[in-house]
Amino acid sequence: MADTPSPERPPLPALKGVFFITGTDTEVGKTWVSCRLLERAREAGLSCYGLKPIAAGCEETADGLRNEDAVNLMASSSLALPYDVVNPVALKAAIAPHIAARQEGRRISLSQLAGYVRGALSSHPADLVLVEGAGGWRVPLNDREMLSALAVELNLPVIQVVGMKLGCISHALLTAEAIQADGLRYTGTVANCFGDMDVREENLITLRQHLPGAFTVI
Repeated sequence: MADTPSPERPPLPALKGVFFITGTDTEVGKTWVSCRLLERAREAGLSCYGLKPIAAGCEETADGLRNEDAVNLMASSSLALPYDVVNPVALKAAIAPHIAARQEGRRISLSQLAGYVRGALSSHPADLVLVEGAGGWRVPLNDREMLSALAVELNLPVIQVVGMKLGCISHALLTAEAIQADGLRYTGTVANCFGDMDVREENLITLRQHLPGAFTVI
């Protein structure tokens, strides 16, 4: 993944507000894109930070469990928040969060996560806050609730990160449909071009034609 857009592609915008960041799948660059958005906000003189309310795949450190994505968000933020505020639910196994929580004998609820995020927003106001999900849009928190319901509960506009690889068109369109069906504003798409992809430009044209909101390629 290149750190800078190619000359023909616009830079990421300097956003203001609170946004939920989701992806077409895991490992599509949600955190990488979030960090670039935060850095762009910093360059524009805006106060900003990222939150990772729940993260599976954390390493044991002298300071406790730490997740690489959460640490990277902290490094790109202009406001220095405690780790436990950025990533209040840290799970050790790099598997689906509800399964990781079950293995640790924990139960994660929507109200719990929503409380964590609301607490951060009220205690640490900023020009831009990015609330990053885990995996794709429909990720279970427990037997009844989905992580997507966090964005609904907080009524956050959503930015989708599309990993440009084979199959991304269907994944992106279905995710956009689900976001809108949940009653949320689909703010836009960041197409993350990593690795090699056959007919990438044709795929980008198709996505731009069918997805709502702003469309940025990096």
